Amino acid sequence: MNKESFKHQEHYSYEDLYALIRLLRSPEGCPWDRAQTHQSIRRGVIEEAYETAEAIDRADAAMMTEELGDLLMQVLFHICIGEEAGTFSAQDVYDRVCKKLIFRHPHVFGDAATAEGSTEEGWRKLKMQEKGQKSLEEELEGIAKTLPALTRAEKIAGRLFPKEQPDQLDSLLRAQAEAFSRSPDAQTLGDLLFTTARIAKTLKIDPEEALARKNAFLVENCDRKNTFFEKKA
Repeated sequence: MNKESFKHQEHYSYEDLYALIRLLRSPEGCPWDRAQTHQSIRRGVIEEAYETAEAIDRADAAMMTEELGDLLMQVLFHICIGEEAGTFSAQDVYDRVCKKLIFRHPHVFGDAATAEGSTEEGWRKLKMQEKGQKSLEEELEGIAKTLPALTRAEKIAGRLFPKEQPDQLDSLLRAQAEAFSRSPDAQTLGDLLFTTARIAKTLKIDPEEALARKNAFLVENCDRKNTFFEKKA
């Protein structure tokens, strides 16, 4: 499809979006788009994912439509770069994710009598099998290091302490708080934060979401909070 054809369409499809990205990457396209690499646009994937998450939190359909489009554009941009370099193709991406979904849903695509895959523990075992992970260490190493530290801590806690209950952490939390008060440094603060992630995991609370809500509350009530501290002072 040429440039003029793109300008005069009433509606665009998934195929049009990918063709548009390929055009932008071509010699007839945009010098900036053509110069990009996986690494140079890496941050864009992260930013668009967070913006999509914000749209979901707001339950804003119009915003979701826009942000999902931006996120899809990032995915297709990376696929286009991969195809140009000959490292992978769009078909490779589709093939990999479909095979993964089928493998991780044996209760749907396999023996109807098996429940493996329909539970969190079953999903975990299937994921380890698929990735060839044979030890807890290998499983922990497989947790993305680029995740926010609090989210990664929650996932690590879930693997290390899968059957822990919140009341089992009370004494540990108190001891660590006392240790931090005696020696407030990065290590004792890290101990406190990791235990907080353990508590979040046992309560099935997303720690990032909980902290985000607290941040939003403080921002929305900042004037009242400042007035409170001024009076106390």
